[in-house]
Amino acid sequence: MTSHIGSNWPSSPGRRSLMVARVTSAVSVELRVTLKLHICPDTSYRKPPRDRGCCSVNFLKYVLFIFNFIFLLGGIAVLGVAIWTLTEKHQYVSLLTTSTYASTAYILLLAGLIVILAAFLGCCSVLREDRCCLLVYTFSLLLVFLLEAVAGVLAYVYEEQVMAELTLTLTQTFNDNYMYNPEMTETIDHMQMQYHCCGAVTFSEWRESRWLRENLEVNNTVPDSCCKTPSAYCGVRDHPSNIWYNGCIHQFEDELGRHLVILGAVGCGISLVQVFGMILSCCLYVKLKDVDDY
Repeated sequence: MTSHIGSNWPSSPGRRSLMVARVTSAVSVELRVTLKLHICPDTSYRKPPRDRGCCSVNFLKYVLFIFNFIFLLGGIAVLGVAIWTLTEKHQYVSLLTTSTYASTAYILLLAGLIVILAAFLGCCSVLREDRCCLLVYTFSLLLVFLLEAVAGVLAYVYEEQVMAELTLTLTQTFNDNYMYNPEMTETIDHMQMQYHCCGAVTFSEWRESRWLRENLEVNNTVPDSCCKTPSAYCGVRDHPSNIWYNGCIHQFEDELGRHLVILGAVGCGISLVQVFGMILSCCLYVKLKDVDDY
């Protein structure tokens, strides 16, 4: 080995000095790199700390807590409107030939129930910083958004069609079902007394009703609920001083339209809130994935 090195070692003093300088330089560079790696390691690959920046984990958690409270209030509002719709106007649903009105209310009812569960899940996922629960919470927000948006669109679309439907079907519903369908009979009587009206479009339509055509022994010209002061057999006389001459269709259409506008506004309006929640929850999910607690 010694003879081999000696044979390759430069004989000239100048060349020997140049070789020594090159070896020394290489060793120095390697030593500096080694010291840098041990004393000042590269931190560019490390994850950002949780409290750095305007969108830190703690900041997102606080904002998501505030959103969750607003989200819960919105869900309670949606649930209240749905229950109010089903209880307040449920008896008139039987007079409609389509189930759009009732379906809209039931969709909002389902959305309100999901909101309450999702709000609880959201609080737990934020407190525990559980990314799995946070992902489920995000999909729950998406589901609520879709339900409320669908309910809102259905309400607005049906609001444009309800007058045409009532014009085509309400007179037939009155004439064919009065005194033959107990539920509809009670609903028609209640509507005529509440709206101070008689018949679907006009009081004279009762003359063509199945009730009077098939029961000739009945002396009434209109139901007793058409009277300005309802009492037994008051519908025998159809004088304007005794009964209401206007039909029920316009008041029914106006009130139904107002309810549909409310349902549409609640569905479409509150559904937009869920968009901010989905953005916040996605940001927190990504932040928790990249955060470094050291």
